[in-house]
Amino acid sequence: MPIYSMTGFARVQVQVPVRDQGQLSYTLTLKSVNHRFLDLQLRLPQGLDALEPELRKALKDNLVRGHVELALSGDRNAQQTAGYNRQLVAGYLAAFAAAHHDFGLTGEADLNVILRLPGALQSDNRDDADMVALADSVLKEIVPLLDQLKTMRAREGEALESILNGTLDRLAEATDGVAALRSEVEERYQERLTQRLLAATGPEFNRQRLLEEVAVLVERSDIAEELTRMHTHIGHFRELLTAGGELGKKLDFLLQEMNREANTLLSKTGGVAGKGTRITELGLAMKAEIEKAREQIQNVE
Repeated sequence: MPIYSMTGFARVQVQVPVRDQGQLSYTLTLKSVNHRFLDLQLRLPQGLDALEPELRKALKDNLVRGHVELALSGDRNAQQTAGYNRQLVAGYLAAFAAAHHDFGLTGEADLNVILRLPGALQSDNRDDADMVALADSVLKEIVPLLDQLKTMRAREGEALESILNGTLDRLAEATDGVAALRSEVEERYQERLTQRLLAATGPEFNRQRLLEEVAVLVERSDIAEELTRMHTHIGHFRELLTAGGELGKKLDFLLQEMNREANTLLSKTGGVAGKGTRITELGLAMKAEIEKAREQIQNVE
């Protein structure tokens, strides 16, 4: 199953034969961007509001997340004539004449302005049969339009998968680098801790007991578990990418766990000289890669 990005665009232009032997052309556009949930916005012409429930259902059945905008725009071909709302235009003119008289204004009514007022121009004489034909056509076209959108989102998802796999490679490399330095850092940590405790307790303190306490403290500061869990998380991340499907929220949670391991690793190795400084560099590199991955998965469905 592919990975889907939440970014996509699809458009279809259709001509529908209507009762008077003319044609009704319309454009159906679908675009989506990232969003935490499925957020639908539909823009339909007047007279087609009844289509909205069925269109919403189709979108919900095919999409999981994203801000999705569906727009339908249509008009007859050039051979068809548009009309105007005679009663409404007459009302606008009467209101103009009344204001002209009441306030002693000068000037004439501008027809261009009046015809741009809400409702002045009618929808090119469409009758009920035309609207039914249009609605039926839109419902037939929504499925291939969604397929077109999902194809683009899958193509974008492939690019995201490639980027994320590159990030995982670098994260695994940094983790391996820390693992290679772990034993030497532990020795340096034990030496430093022993010297400090001897200086604080004096020569009369039981040396064997001191070394046992140091061993316990060093064990608590061991980063083996963090490294193991980081490798496990990386492996799980790759498995999810391979499986595909709805991944965004799962990957986000997994990256939070990875970031927690990196923070713990840095806190345990902080202040250790020598190779400890290199571990700090690698730990910060791990956090940087995790943050890059988090930015990318914001667009994964």
